[in-house]
Amino acid sequence: MTASRQPSLPHACEPAPSGDVSGTPSSTAPALRSTARLVGIDAARGIALFGMMAVHNIDAVGDDGEVSLAWTLAAGKSAALFALLAGVGVAFATGRRQRPTARTWPGHAAALLVRALVIGGVGLLLGAVVPADFASVILPYYALLFVLAIPLLTLSSRALIALAATIAAVMPVLSHWLRSGTEVRDTVPNLTFGDLVGEPGQVLGELALTGVYPALSWMAYLCAGMAVGRALLTSRRTVAAIILTGAGLVVAAQTISWFLLDVLGGRTDLEAAASASMSSDELSEVMAVGWTGTTPTDTGWWLATLAPHSTTPLDLASTIGLGLVVLGVCILLGRATSTLLRPLAAAGSMTLTLYSLHLLLLSWSVMPGDATGLLIQTAVVVAFALVWSRFHARGPLEELVARASGAVRRRVQSVTEPRREALVIDGDGRVRAP
Repeated sequence: MTASRQPSLPHACEPAPSGDVSGTPSSTAPALRSTARLVGIDAARGIALFGMMAVHNIDAVGDDGEVSLAWTLAAGKSAALFALLAGVGVAFATGRRQRPTARTWPGHAAALLVRALVIGGVGLLLGAVVPADFASVILPYYALLFVLAIPLLTLSSRALIALAATIAAVMPVLSHWLRSGTEVRDTVPNLTFGDLVGEPGQVLGELALTGVYPALSWMAYLCAGMAVGRALLTSRRTVAAIILTGAGLVVAAQTISWFLLDVLGGRTDLEAAASASMSSDELSEVMAVGWTGTTPTDTGWWLATLAPHSTTPLDLASTIGLGLVVLGVCILLGRATSTLLRPLAAAGSMTLTLYSLHLLLLSWSVMPGDATGLLIQTAVVVAFALVWSRFHARGPLEELVARASGAVRRRVQSVTEPRREALVIDGDGRVRAP
């Protein structure tokens, strides 16, 4: 990526470009600081953002009784892409291909913890404003993912891939067992500071296991994203391998689901169990529209489904695969033509700010909750991103996160990474300390 291309600006979970100090204003013009970023990654973030906006504005089922196009394309997939890219951002923020060492890990860990606290705080504030039937605020879950990522910062790409596969295969099954006898809620309330103070244990359980984006299972996305972020993304061969791997995961997940449900007879048992609590039409709708982060526990055959937001092993595998395809294609397109991707990339460079803005607009009483509302919000978000990015290196909330985490990281580094004194050669040719 050359300096002549349009800038791709720092995201909330990434450091400042090379030569800048994270969390401080740069003396380099934003347009000249694109060499450290891939515009395609920002474009992929933009796709995730607009996908979530579409799902929040468009009804799941249209007047004709069919699942809407927005939900078919984005339900469960855009949020998963959002989480996958969070992992890419964590890898970028902690050295990219150069993993943290024992001396650098504390600084990165402290900075990531501060990021989690700030982003989680923003999410809890939004939870008090945004009705749960309008949108499920992902930011508190996102924050817990960051905290859970701290012990993983030194892992290799291979270890991260193995961990992602293990989590995707094991955690949904463990969740199914731990939630045995409980019911899936139609609407999961958004969390607030009041909930955190009043019932911290329940809040943690919801964030980790029973909420819309259960962090323990969703760590599969973060680990996969971190593995991608540690890869050589400047290599076309590597990016092509990411795309092919993602496509393979999608095909494998769909094939396995079909084999389990339609060849081994799981669908018959699933329909028999579901008939106790829902009609056949309701079952068909929920299989297409999805759940709220978890599936019922009345039969293990739910784990063989691919319903959106079901967090089953096959749902995780399929959405990770699709996320890898989208990311890889965006990277290749970004290298070929950054101009066409500029609106997406500008929005994707400040998703924390724009996601928050979208939720506030969505909750505004005069905002239409339909395709018109989506168009209005999209226009506002894109216009803000394009104008703001011409004069600022980060979005407003991204700057807050960068300053807070950067200050803490430098403080910790001053203790854990003592500054090395330069050696001086005196007139006799002897090396001495200054």
